[in-house]
Amino acid sequence: MTWGWVGTRGTWATPAAAASMDRMAEHAVTWTALAYSALQATAFSTEIPFDEEPTVTDDEIVWAIRAAHDRGLKVCLKPVVNVADGTWRAFIGFFDWDVPNEPSWTQWFAAYTRFIVHAARIAEAEGCEMLCIGCEMVRADSQEQHWRQLIAEVREVYSGPITYNCDKYQEDHVTWWDAVDVISSSGYYPIDQWDQQLDRIEQVVAASGKPFFFMEAGCPSREGSSRLPNDWNLAGAPSGAEQLRYYEAMFDACRGRDWLRGLMLWDWPADLYAPADAATNDDYCPYGKPAGAYMAQQYAAWSGAAR
Repeated sequence: MTWGWVGTRGTWATPAAAASMDRMAEHAVTWTALAYSALQATAFSTEIPFDEEPTVTDDEIVWAIRAAHDRGLKVCLKPVVNVADGTWRAFIGFFDWDVPNEPSWTQWFAAYTRFIVHAARIAEAEGCEMLCIGCEMVRADSQEQHWRQLIAEVREVYSGPITYNCDKYQEDHVTWWDAVDVISSSGYYPIDQWDQQLDRIEQVVAASGKPFFFMEAGCPSREGSSRLPNDWNLAGAPSGAEQLRYYEAMFDACRGRDWLRGLMLWDWPADLYAPADAATNDDYCPYGKPAGAYMAQQYAAWSGAAR
């Protein structure tokens, strides 16, 4: 389960955050992605001030890692770049080749590498079991040599397994899967497309020889969301039943694929709503909703089978 997104400064190392992680651990979760974002100003900016507000501080990141480990959870540290003006990070992009006096991929990757290597040093020092080096960077995916260089620099400071979280439908478009240890993607597939998409992804996994899991997956508890689970702005009344139907279809489809190592569901906030508010909460978190109980039961059974 992903915890703590978007990693706003001041929200992690708190009693509320500790209570939130307690509730998550009670749902048979075995891994957590501690996800936080740094903001660049626009999709064409080449500076990523990851040590400034609103990004969580290093102390907060260390607190979260230790809190997760104290609860018996394995940790994938997941630093993510976002765009302050609201543009989705998938649209961060520059000319295919460097042009004088224009922002470039070379400049951006220099800043991005500093951000990720900084996180990698924390992950190594705190014994994180995995590091995610990027999330849904669709336009950047084609910059193969830049990614290979970034990964090489990460490996100089981090000894654990590295993954990259490509976006949905992009699993068969990344050309540098050989450079990472684990393939992962955002599995926000419509409720009636799971088998079709898993058939496609299976070919990528078989060709790569790498382990695979969904770094993100889930569905808001909102009417209509099961058909468009990646749209968090979709209008619809709160519906725990809708979210449960999606979870059932997702788990049923994934359970029969022995090459699929697991699901890192989206998401569990650091400031968790009260149980009494679950019925009116229409976001992704399954806490206090039918999908939460179902998830805990499925995770417990999946972990038992794995042992």
